Amino acid sequence: MIDHVGINCADYARSQQFYDAVLEVLGYTRQLDVGVAIGYGRDGNPTFWIADATAGEASGPNREVHVAFSAAGPAQVQAFYDAALRLGAESLHAPRLWPEYHPGYFGAFVRDPDGNNVEAVCHQA
Repeated sequence: MIDHVGINCADYARSQQFYDAVLEVLGYTRQLDVGVAIGYGRDGNPTFWIADATAGEASGPNREVHVAFSAAGPAQVQAFYDAALRLGAESLHAPRLWPEYHPGYFGAFVRDPDGNNVEAVCHQA
């Protein structure tokens, strides 16, 4: 059900030290670092993200949480996106490939009624 989740950190440097240490003992490491966000996981698959709450357009203490739901394929990603828009959700990103994440990453992003960043994603071969 959950593909990955992201939280926002007020003290990003301290949070990096914390999560580097506590996740390492569980066998997780940094899989991707994009400057204002770091994805932790195993085998090249980041499943837990931390982000700098003071960076970007949605910065501040009430920055949204990010949750990505697994989809079976692009058609389900599109159906998720269409259903969300019908219900009045704000479109953050229409369905598309995101090669900057990895080849075959296909996702769509919307803002839920509480302002959270919600995504449907599939990982194509």
